[in-house]
Amino acid sequence: MVTDPESSILSTAPLEARAEPILDSAEAEPFYSEVLDELQETGIPILVAGTFAVSAYTGISRVTKDFDVFCKAGDWPRLLSHFKGRGYDVSVEDERWIGKVGRGPIFFDVIFASSNGTTPVSDLWFEHSCETSLLGHPVRLVGPTELVWSKLFIQNRDRYDGADVVHLILRAHDRIDWKRLLQHMEVHWEVLLIHLLNFRFVYPSERDRVPRWLLEELLDRLAHQRQLPPPQARICRGRMLSSADYEIDVREWGFADNDGEVVSSR
Repeated sequence: MVTDPESSILSTAPLEARAEPILDSAEAEPFYSEVLDELQETGIPILVAGTFAVSAYTGISRVTKDFDVFCKAGDWPRLLSHFKGRGYDVSVEDERWIGKVGRGPIFFDVIFASSNGTTPVSDLWFEHSCETSLLGHPVRLVGPTELVWSKLFIQNRDRYDGADVVHLILRAHDRIDWKRLLQHMEVHWEVLLIHLLNFRFVYPSERDRVPRWLLEELLDRLAHQRQLPPPQARICRGRMLSSADYEIDVREWGFADNDGEVVSSR
């Protein structure tokens, strides 16, 4: 599948941020401004994501208590070491995907993959990022295609990013590289279809924001899948969405985890 070059150029065009989040404390803005200076000093490539990116693309200004910085997996130890050497509080929350840097109650996240391992940050993310200005600093935002991709699997009891996905489609559909998004979701295309149907339900008058070919492709896959017998392996892929919410499936109900391992009940 070939990426549309016109879509790629549009998605990386400089962006005038439509809004910035509302910070939840007076100390947050000077802290984040200081952090952006420190990040620039490291020379390590980073991307701004999370609520700051959603606000920039959609114009939704909501309260946020943190700041998300994306980097490649090989760079996060260097970033955390830099801030540790400058006297910041540093913790490695989960070496598979996230670390934190803070001072007192204010912090920012250093993220290099999704918690389920489906969305590792790679050079591709930087190739398709775009320039903007946040808190008076020039930054590179995660591109809208990869931003949507990073949110598709966040569906658990405590956090669901489906609203962010539909708002990004509504407000940034012309910057999304739909062919590349499908490439990202090739194995997990049903998750993408779920979100596209959700968008159609939420905004019935805006259905044409999603390319017709994409919906037809996914529905064709579904039609052919329905002609086949159910899989023999009893897998619970819900664990990719929320390991806690679907724990009973692998502990008591005999389903294998997404990696195929059967976890016996205790």
